[in-house]
Amino acid sequence: MGGSRVQVNKQHKTRFASKSSRNVHKIPSNDKAKSVRPERNVIKGARNARLQRNKMAREQKKAALLKEKREGSKAPPRVIVLFGLSASPDLCSLEQDILTLLSAEGTSVFPAVASSEFKLRATVLKAPHGDLLACMEMAKVADLIAFVASASASSEEDCPYIDRFGYHCLSVFRAIGLPSTAVLIRDLPSELKRKQDLKKSCISSLSSEFPEGCKFYSADTREELHKFMWLFKEQRLTSPHWRNQRPYVMAQKVDFVADESTTDKCTLLLTGYVRARGLSINQLVHVSGIGDFQFSKIELLKDPCCLNLRKGDDLMESDDITDTQVVCFLTPDPLKQDPLIVENVPDPLAGEQTWPTEAEMAEAERDHKEKKKKPKTLPHGTSGYQAAWIVNDSDSEHSETEEGDDGMVLDNGEDVLPNQREKDDFAVDEDQTSISMNSDEETDTESVFMETEKLTTEQIEDDIKKIKAAHAEDKEFPDEVDTPLDVPARKRFAKYRGLKSFRTSSWDPKESLPPEYARIFAFDNFNRTQKHVLAKAQDMERNNATECIVAGSYVRLHISCVPIAAANKLCMLVKTMPVITCGLLQHESKISVLHFSVKKHDSYTAPIKSKEELLFHVGFRQFVARPIFSSDNITSDKHKMERFLHAGRFSIASVYAPISFPPLPLIAMKTNGEATSPAVAAIGSLRCIDPDRIILKKIILTGYPLRVSKMKASIRYMFHTPEDVRWFKPVEVWTKLGRRGRVKEPLGTHGAMKCVFNGVLQQHDTVCMSLFKRAYPSWPKNCYPLQLAVGNP
Repeated sequence: MGGSRVQVNKQHKTRFASKSSRNVHKIPSNDKAKSVRPERNVIKGARNARLQRNKMAREQKKAALLKEKREGSKAPPRVIVLFGLSASPDLCSLEQDILTLLSAEGTSVFPAVASSEFKLRATVLKAPHGDLLACMEMAKVADLIAFVASASASSEEDCPYIDRFGYHCLSVFRAIGLPSTAVLIRDLPSELKRKQDLKKSCISSLSSEFPEGCKFYSADTREELHKFMWLFKEQRLTSPHWRNQRPYVMAQKVDFVADESTTDKCTLLLTGYVRARGLSINQLVHVSGIGDFQFSKIELLKDPCCLNLRKGDDLMESDDITDTQVVCFLTPDPLKQDPLIVENVPDPLAGEQTWPTEAEMAEAERDHKEKKKKPKTLPHGTSGYQAAWIVNDSDSEHSETEEGDDGMVLDNGEDVLPNQREKDDFAVDEDQTSISMNSDEETDTESVFMETEKLTTEQIEDDIKKIKAAHAEDKEFPDEVDTPLDVPARKRFAKYRGLKSFRTSSWDPKESLPPEYARIFAFDNFNRTQKHVLAKAQDMERNNATECIVAGSYVRLHISCVPIAAANKLCMLVKTMPVITCGLLQHESKISVLHFSVKKHDSYTAPIKSKEELLFHVGFRQFVARPIFSSDNITSDKHKMERFLHAGRFSIASVYAPISFPPLPLIAMKTNGEATSPAVAAIGSLRCIDPDRIILKKIILTGYPLRVSKMKASIRYMFHTPEDVRWFKPVEVWTKLGRRGRVKEPLGTHGAMKCVFNGVLQQHDTVCMSLFKRAYPSWPKNCYPLQLAVGNP
């Protein structure tokens, strides 16, 4: 009998007490619809939409890839650029080996080589070592850049396989945008062990200079080149994004026909394949180095290098090449053709204002003369020195409008009696004695200024130079400007103003615009316009088959109104470098203010000053510009102008140039003379197009304390006349040691002033005043480089 004390054992540890308890947490099927939360449906729908978008993107890429493979024969020939990393590789022998592999005869066939074995058409270009401009133009149109390295090369650089010019070109190619790349290694030894070791050494030295997916190939024997070409044929090539937005033609033949109506104009004939996108007869075209033009006609020619010809007909005879068969031609529609508008024509009556009549002007001039001739009434016995301190009502009214003229007319000395003159001299002595004996701080300061008034201009300049050398360094304060002694500061700095805060103070972007702004164009909403223009170009390519030449077609472009001197120059250049012609989008011929994000190139050591003439390579376009540099201030709508482009950091370069829609790369080049080739000065990209971007030029006027009394001080050498002190009195002053203050009043007649600060001023401190004015780029005299070269032979 256990009674009430029954032993209670601990329950067995198990997850489920029974099989039925396993399903307690589950929801019955008939109650599932009631318990599902609505937010989970939203999440599920968003996830399904995301998965659907990704699936559609994959299908579109797959369809584009299949279409590219099916239409391989319709695609333009691939451009292979052979670039030697040093002067050691023999590019001529490599070019001959590749042509022998692609064609049975081993000769370069115009305009490309068609290989039935590889089912590939290719154009092989050899980049001349040492010619930077030719290498840049070839890199812009290259589908594959084959960098050629010699295993037996020796160089002074860190990597023995790349010389200085090779490093320089690699940095430029990266700035432009690298297409598909490969590295071909030549001059390897025949012994297998040494060959493998030398190849590994070459790969380890060069791999850091190229993209991650770049492959290395041996290229000495025919079998190695055969392997490379087979992989190249199967490879899906990549190209920079900016190159796929516009159609372009690499002209393989350049000719011109003189116009009968004018002697200095001609019709330029460019023959080549249309690449990237379809080319419309109604759109404008840019010829690299010459400018923007309109089409007069486009001829669609029979492809001279067809891949699907019968055996024995793969090469065209020379007669057939010169007399190419015209399949059809397109002529522009005057109603649909884009107009060639470069500058806006300003309306001279747009800013018309009410002008005063002749009677009103004559009356105002008469009143001015009467007030000027009105003599000042002086008390009996007043000397000339005392009269200078007497102010009439007319003086107080017109002191602000009549600078440099006190409005007083004093009596001549002949009318003054001798006794009166003696009394006047005595009065002057008494005044000077009272001034010198006064112990007030302000009076002591004025007496010192009266002593400095006896200094000559040269002595004042020497004194200022000594003080500046002891107090400031140009690197720390690059905006400091000396106030001129011969010109009043209110006239010299009339366009400048003070700002309470550079970040928050307002500045109207439409205020006091220069005359050049009447010649440019602006967008209400640039991003919206860009989307509309790109969508319009895609729609035109898809739907207007009768006005558009599809990509891959072999055409002859008839470009009208080209200067005949520039056409002659192009006929000479086509022998050494590609002549590129690209189609322009809507509005891209009009001038506006373009802003580029630029960085000084590491190889360029000379200073680059604002408004200095530079040659801009923006995508396929070339033009001459004179930029101003400024900082990129993300916290304010105002940006500080920089007098020079500093190395090691990015700045914004603003220029007057034809409109281009980003993204586009920038290569800025500087010519040191006609004999030397241009050097790469800066690299960057197009940021935006905005004429309302406010760029402020800052100057700092400096002065130095003469007398200091706690928070008050007498400052000299910032200005040289009391009128200038009154003119700039509303502007706040600051010191290099962190004090801020204001101008209270002028002292003396040599531009000294009394200032009050927010703390105790030290004697060795420097007082500064910041002034700002809006800066604009300079309008270029000659916009395109080839026209500039022709105009100045």
